[in-house]
Amino acid sequence: MQRLSSRMTFFYKWVFPAIWFGFLALFMAIPLVAPAAGRSVSGSSLGFLLVPVAMAIFGYFLMRKLVFDLVDEVLDAGDALVIRNGDREERVALSDIINVSYAQLTNPPRVTLSLRNPTQFGDRVTFCAPVRLSPLAAFSPNPIIDELIQRVDAARQRGRR
Repeated sequence: MQRLSSRMTFFYKWVFPAIWFGFLALFMAIPLVAPAAGRSVSGSSLGFLLVPVAMAIFGYFLMRKLVFDLVDEVLDAGDALVIRNGDREERVALSDIINVSYAQLTNPPRVTLSLRNPTQFGDRVTFCAPVRLSPLAAFSPNPIIDELIQRVDAARQRGRR
């Protein structure tokens, strides 16, 4: 089975948020540790607390919208897709996919499958498209996703006959 989702999904879902919130926690800890080191706390220390809190809130809502809803893996099984998220797995026939939406100018690039019949993942499944390192990749269609769109359309046409 060919993998349709990016191998970077684990990084986007787990490593990057840990780094983001870890650095913000570190920046928040600095003004809290400074008085213990014998330094005085000034009004600017309040900024060292408020800015990371605001960045954490902004980062959480942004990641909730763009990252946390990604499934771990999508595999091509010929006439179906195998969708995995954690220890859950579901097989979705290509003919059960209503629409394939590809947002290539987001980071990470997202593919959303609208499904005819809801699965355990819901009626929409979103995964990270394979990341391409070409400088012009953002301005050209992803060949793997384009092929998926064509195959979904062909499966729908066969289903109508």
